[in-house]
Amino acid sequence: MGKKRGSEMNILFGWLMKLSIKVKIFLGTLVVLCALVALGFTIKDHEYFFIVAEAVHLAGTIVLLYKLFTKKTCSGLSLKTQEITALYLSGRLICGMLLRNVVGIYMYIMLDLVFLLSTLLTIWKIRFKLKSSYIKELDTVRVPFMVVSCAILAIIIHPRSSDFSFTNTLWAFCVYLEAISVFPQLRFMQNAKMVETFTGYYVFSLGISRFLALAQWIIQVR
Repeated sequence: MGKKRGSEMNILFGWLMKLSIKVKIFLGTLVVLCALVALGFTIKDHEYFFIVAEAVHLAGTIVLLYKLFTKKTCSGLSLKTQEITALYLSGRLICGMLLRNVVGIYMYIMLDLVFLLSTLLTIWKIRFKLKSSYIKELDTVRVPFMVVSCAILAIIIHPRSSDFSFTNTLWAFCVYLEAISVFPQLRFMQNAKMVETFTGYYVFSLGISRFLALAQWIIQVR
């Protein structure tokens, strides 16, 4: 029985490996969307997603800083992912300041502030202290296109409530930007054709964190 299951898994894995990159991306996106919709209809309390997402994000941040300060290299890291992260965290802080009367908002503000400071530290290390190990040629994603696309989507699709519309739109923009912020890092690794150990751990934590953040968003707006 165990051998049969193992054989079936090997066949499935082999089939997936033979697919083109575009098909893999499509299937992965489809699976993620289906999982998000399922979670949105089965789990009511979105706070669980927030807690786990932030914990995973914190773990990834610790791994990233450990690499920068102990290994003294930023090889394999995308500066553009860090810049996008700083942008959406700044936007969320602005939203937090505009929604000071919301219960529990200060916890969000403090966490975002911690992550923003660590992200700015990472950007500083990559741009100045570890500049020689940063491979700019592999960081090829066009950030302005991503930012503008998220802004347009946020204007079209954002939560409707009695709150100031700008705040809802800005929050939606941050959510959309957060969801795709890992893409430059993935493209960087694809161009490099290799994944370093610590970078792999960091990207894995980002992926899990972004997935849970999207799940929380779906539960909130549905």
